[in-house]
Amino acid sequence: MKKTNNHYAFLLLALSGSVWAQAPAQPAAAGAAAQPPQDTSMSYFVTSVGLGKGANLGGLAGADAHCKSLAEAAGVKGKTWHAYLSTTGPGGVNAKDRIGKGPWYNSNGVLVARTVDHLHYSNLLLTKETSITEKKSIVNGLGDTPNQHDILTGSNPDGTASTMTCNNWTSDSDAPMPQAMLGHFDRKGGGLMGDSWNSAHASRGCGQEQLKSSGGNGYFYCFATGE
Repeated sequence: MKKTNNHYAFLLLALSGSVWAQAPAQPAAAGAAAQPPQDTSMSYFVTSVGLGKGANLGGLAGADAHCKSLAEAAGVKGKTWHAYLSTTGPGGVNAKDRIGKGPWYNSNGVLVARTVDHLHYSNLLLTKETSITEKKSIVNGLGDTPNQHDILTGSNPDGTASTMTCNNWTSDSDAPMPQAMLGHFDRKGGGLMGDSWNSAHASRGCGQEQLKSSGGNGYFYCFATGE
């Protein structure tokens, strides 16, 4: 039988495909930098315990030290920790400007926010199940006994400072004033913005009992800054 040119062309195409399939993968371009693996170790948590003095945290320095102590006790060392707290007046600071750029992961290695903007404007990842403590435990929320979902922040929804910071986290007064702005870590409850994780409503005062009476226990958020 006479073999046509088309027949030979088919054989050549088949052989070339076989050779191509068996050819080794080409190495990466020389000098190409390998991407380091993402660090998914804990960089965000709700404090498992407060300082026991209401909203008197010893200022930002005292709150930051508490974050570091809890994180290191949980086995996470070598990170710089800042409390998510705003302050007012001369030298005041917005909470959003203290916490680094992200991303942040909880103590189970679950992503809770990619960036500062994601954290404040479009975040659906922060829930009761993801906003856990450094010990990987879930904090009591609305419907639990006792309810402890109020979190000290002193912040507006966009992470800037509110006017309520319990004298910049140095007051544990039992009086109705001063106050602290609180968030709901479980994103449920009453207040002007009951579903806000960082700006749900004001406290009834700065003392420990005043914080408990509205559903809190002097807890706050801790973020690793990435520094």
